[in-house]
Amino acid sequence: MAASASDTGVLYLDKTDFLRLQNGSDIRGVAIDGVEGEPVNLTEPVAEAIGASFAAWLVEKKKAAASQHLRVSIGHDSRISAKLLQNAISRGLAGAGLEVVQYGLASTPAMFNSTLTKDDSFLCPADGSIMITASHLPFNRNGFKFFTNDGGLGKADIKDILERAADLYNQFTAESVRNSERKVSLATKGVDYMIVYTSDLVKAVRKAAGNVEKPLEGFHIVVDAGNGAGGFFAAKVLEPLGAITSGSQFLEPDGLFPNHIPNPEDKTAMKAITQAVLDNKADLGIIFDTDVDRSAAVDSTGREFNRNRLIALMSAIVLEEHPGTTIVTDSVTSDGLTTFIENKLGGKHHRFKRGYKNVIDEAIRLNSIGEESHLAIETSGHGALKENHWLDDGAYLMVKILNKLASERASGMSGGSKVLTDLMEGLQEAAFAVEVRLKISQNHPDLKGGSFREYGEAVLKHLENVIGSDPSLQKAPVNYEGVRVSGYGGWFLLRLSLHDPVLPLNIETQSNDDALKLGLAVFAAVKDFAGLDISALNKFVGTS
Repeated sequence: MAASASDTGVLYLDKTDFLRLQNGSDIRGVAIDGVEGEPVNLTEPVAEAIGASFAAWLVEKKKAAASQHLRVSIGHDSRISAKLLQNAISRGLAGAGLEVVQYGLASTPAMFNSTLTKDDSFLCPADGSIMITASHLPFNRNGFKFFTNDGGLGKADIKDILERAADLYNQFTAESVRNSERKVSLATKGVDYMIVYTSDLVKAVRKAAGNVEKPLEGFHIVVDAGNGAGGFFAAKVLEPLGAITSGSQFLEPDGLFPNHIPNPEDKTAMKAITQAVLDNKADLGIIFDTDVDRSAAVDSTGREFNRNRLIALMSAIVLEEHPGTTIVTDSVTSDGLTTFIENKLGGKHHRFKRGYKNVIDEAIRLNSIGEESHLAIETSGHGALKENHWLDDGAYLMVKILNKLASERASGMSGGSKVLTDLMEGLQEAAFAVEVRLKISQNHPDLKGGSFREYGEAVLKHLENVIGSDPSLQKAPVNYEGVRVSGYGGWFLLRLSLHDPVLPLNIETQSNDDALKLGLAVFAAVKDFAGLDISALNKFVGTS
């Protein structure tokens, strides 16, 4: 009789254990020890089962015949658990009869691109693609993102893959494990696909400048990769275009992230790239997250282009090319951004929900019903363009900015990054911005056995009713997430987190006093919900 999963040294796990690894449209878990209270749950056998599951899902999706060998590309960021997981997921794919192409260190956008590239010498196109990453999360975490040529997989697909993986995992036998190990050595090849990806980025900038070989010659641009996967951008993209990149920092991959979190939203990270720009008297600074699907920039004066400013800059660039188009953003963008896009730029601002996949899918939906949209972008730095297959690609966003620099120079107007700063002239910015997180105590009796989501929705409904009776507050006429309200020269948004038992409260105003007034309005509405931990709000408004 064949050995059971337990005979292979594999711990029994059920579907619930696997579904805990779902994080929206990604899979994420703890891949290595090192943080107290965070046991490893993304083990090699789990990764192998996920690989086998994705193989089965892909065969069904592609309606592949038994004789057709589908090909899957695999890349990873700089995390220290990357190679172990790469080998494990490769075993799962190969054991299921698929061809595996390992790219090694790569970016998330490159992995999607590999499903579109047609080049036999690089074993492209891939039928499916997997990126091993956990974005900006701590060193002990890791995870997977999946792609076909239709784009990134959605939440329903990930749930399906994890449920299949749970079944496959518990069917592992000593014989099946040995069989996968034999197959993986025969079915796996290695390719440096980043050569193709970076070449495409270089071509895009040259084309925008009228096919000039070195359109960035003389520009001094520093890159901060945060020891993630984005170090390629300096030597493989900027330098071939003629840019000077001295002063670039943290380009070497190091999965312990010793210098700062690779995250364009992180204040320490933004301070690091800003200082590098000023110290080197550079024209521009560029910073990426770990897997390069997010980015931000800094001009020569140290002014940051991230969050609302990055959206404003990209909107200005896109609306020059596509006048009147709709810009889709997440829900926490500012009122000043709306005014800028609609009154200054002549576009339409469609403020949707949090979550980069939500924002991208909404832009695709709008186009499908006849409303033209060319940019979907989130305050986190995830930005996707219609011209780039709706892929959230941090490097491509920066290429659009470089295109602007190069085209301005080609037309005889070169003032360094001032052209970018000028594009944002007229953007009204809040003097005060804060986020306060209200946690839902899931085991509190006030939930009456219901889910945290139901409780959170009840809080939001009550807030909505209370706001309706306050003449100094106006509910947003169009809103897709939570409760958004204007008043006291600013606005607030209380919404339910996409994944966690938390109600984040965002407030933006022109003064601290006005922010307190909005905070107190929310406090008055939610203070009687015993299952809601409002200690952070208490602290902010000074009522505790």
